[in-house]
Order: sequence, then C-alpha cells, then structure tokens
Amino acid sequence: MTIAVTGAAGFIGRNLVAHLTERGDDVAPVRRPFDASVLGDLFRHVSAVVHLAGLVSAVRDRDFVAANVDATRVVAVAARDAGVRRLVHISSLAAAGPAAASAPRSESDPPSPITAYGRSKLAGERVLQEIDALQWIVLRPGIVYGPGDRALLPLFRMARRGFLPLVGRPAAAYTAIHVADVVRAIAAAVDGHAAGDTIFLGHPSPVTGRAIVDGIRAAVAPRASVVTVPMAVTRAAALCGEASQRVLRRPVLINASRFRELDAEGFVCRVDRMRERLGVVAEIGLAEGLARTGEWYRENRWL
Repeated sequence: MTIAVTGAAGFIGRNLVAHLTERGDDVAPVRRPFDASVLGDLFRHVSAVVHLAGLVSAVRDRDFVAANVDATRVVAVAARDAGVRRLVHISSLAAAGPAAASAPRSESDPPSPITAYGRSKLAGERVLQEIDALQWIVLRPGIVYGPGDRALLPLFRMARRGFLPLVGRPAAAYTAIHVADVVRAIAAAVDGHAAGDTIFLGHPSPVTGRAIVDGIRAAVAPRASVVTVPMAVTRAAALCGEASQRVLRRPVLINASRFRELDAEGFVCRVDRMRERLGVVAEIGLAEGLARTGEWYRENRWL
C-alpha cells in the first residue's frame, strides 16, 4: 500500500515509517502546515492515512486546539473527500484521563481528561465522529518510549551524572508501551477492517515511577542515586514553572498541567481490545525497553 503519514519526522513517525517501509509499503510523509488543497492532491494517491502529527506541550490552550483539533479536522475532511480507505488517528491515554492500577480505564468509560492537552486530544477524536462517510479508527497509547525518544532523555542524562529524581505519587502507576509495539499496532490498524473504534495501546503490566527510574539506572548508570522529591517541592516547582513559561512564552519542563498529571492516582488502562481487535500484544517489557533505549542513546551519541 501507499500510506500517508502526518508527523512522519517525529519520534513515533520515524519508527513507523521505518516499519512500514521494511514490510514493503510506500510511505508518503506529510509536512506541516496542513493545507487542504495539498492534502487533497496527496491523499488521492494513498490507500490509508495515519495522523500522528500533534502538539504535546504549549503555553496557550488555543495552540493545543489549533494543532490537535483544527488540524485533525483538515486532515480528516481531506481524507474523506479523497476517498481514502482508512484514517488511523493517534490520540493519547490523556484523552481518557487518570485511573489507578486497581481500577484501570476501559474504552467504554466516560472520558475525563485533566489537562488542556488531554482535552484537545479528546476533541480531536470527536471531530472524526462529525464527518460523514469517513472510515476511521482511534488509537490511544499510554506512555510511549524507545529509541529516538527525547522525553525520557533528560532522565538518562541525569543518571549519567549520578542521580535520578523520583517525582509524583509513590503509589501511582502508568500504562507504558515501547515504540516498536506501538508501530506494530498502528500497522495492524491500517490493515484492519474495524471502523469507528477506539483502542488503548499499552503493555499489559502497569509500571510505577520507581520502576521507570530503576530501569533507567540499570540501563546506563547502576551506581546513580535515586532522590525522592516531595510533592510539596514538586508543587512549588510547578508554580515557578508556570510563571516562567508566561515570561519566556515557551513550555517548561514542569508547570501546573504537568503537576496535575504527577498528582493523579495514575494513568492505567486495559489493553484487552488491543489484543482482541488488532491481534497485537505488546512484547517488550519495561526493563528490556529501557535497556534498548539507553543503548540507542549511546550509539547515537545522545549520552
């Protein structure tokens, strides 16, 4: 098939393009901005569209809306008008909202996002429901990590310096998934026939913040010290970050939105539907996945 991929230059996008190309598909990368006429011309020559492009961090809520809602509408309408067989839309577990490991979310639970990012991803999903004659499927991955990931890179670098901060609620747990498993699930969604479906993506075993920190330490710096950061300190840092980003007009590492996520009981979801409807089970556990990530960072001189 020829498959158009928005956000092809991003972390997941680069891995997806490599996976699709390796299995014999032709990939048409879509560059920003989302121009309807350009998309219309491109989409007439493809069988499927994977919409990965989006905004993860921003200072203003309206920036999230522009990137994650308005742009999704442009892509979806262009795909429908071009007669594209299938649109695979990559959303986020943030669109569903937090849940503890003792009561993981399922796709049928009413969503309750707690951040502007999560609300924009949910609104982007709902855009698809408004467009008649569009064959779509929504995938909601949990924490995605792996080779090429810049989100976890600061923690790997801290470990190499000899310490790792442990932030967030001690009992909080998260659904995570290695990028190699994510791209297998996306490819399965491209190949499938189900339409109008929403599917969580994640490894069956939730992970804690401590497990993530320990995995990073084992991967690159076994002697690094783990420093537990009290929630009061994290809250103060978030307030300072919020003020800083208003002055700097760019996102910072921790702000009020990030604190709400860290203060939540966790972000855990069920992944039964991923297995049942896509035929995919995440194979790479956290320790192995972090070890692979650390090795990639070293080989590519990111560490």
